[in-house]
Amino acid sequence: MNLDTPEQASAGVRLIVGLGNPGDRYRGTRHNLGVAVVEELASRRGSAFDRIECNSLLAIEPSVILARPQTYMNRSGYALRCLVEKRDLQAGEILVVFDDVHLPLGRIRFRRSGGPGGHRGMESVIQNLQSESISRLRLGVANREEALEGEALVAFVLSPFLETELGEVKDMTARAADACERWLAEGPEATMNEFNR
Repeated sequence: MNLDTPEQASAGVRLIVGLGNPGDRYRGTRHNLGVAVVEELASRRGSAFDRIECNSLLAIEPSVILARPQTYMNRSGYALRCLVEKRDLQAGEILVVFDDVHLPLGRIRFRRSGGPGGHRGMESVIQNLQSESISRLRLGVANREEALEGEALVAFVLSPFLETELGEVKDMTARAADACERWLAEGPEATMNEFNR
């Protein structure tokens, strides 16, 4: 598998993947914010997650597939690799959306390539696709100055948002969905220019 060429997407199908953990236990947690964004996209577009393929729930449109892997976060890459191989996708046709504890709550950041930044889900994606040339939309979930590590970090990302944070989370989810729509319509450069400010 070589996703590094071509860099730009073809006129074919695009894939937007929201990372998270499966099951009601994790719904509404910081680690499942990527899932919330693809659910928002599906709702806007009148699509339903009514198909299971490659251990992922899919909402399929003629030119876009929205995916919610049903693996746990640190195994997301296995589901994504299956989808990429089955659909014969290139790097420029994939966007991965996920939470980021290194960004303050409410901030979103689009990048077209790079390392995992300590995110286990993105690490799994990069390992399984054997490429860092995957566009990603990072969603800030940090609500404190000090960095968390180890068990404290795990507990934090698996915790629900505070009641006082929900308004900001709703706004960020909507902006992130806007960014995904911009990526679909105009590509990575326009998305970075508008949403990385």
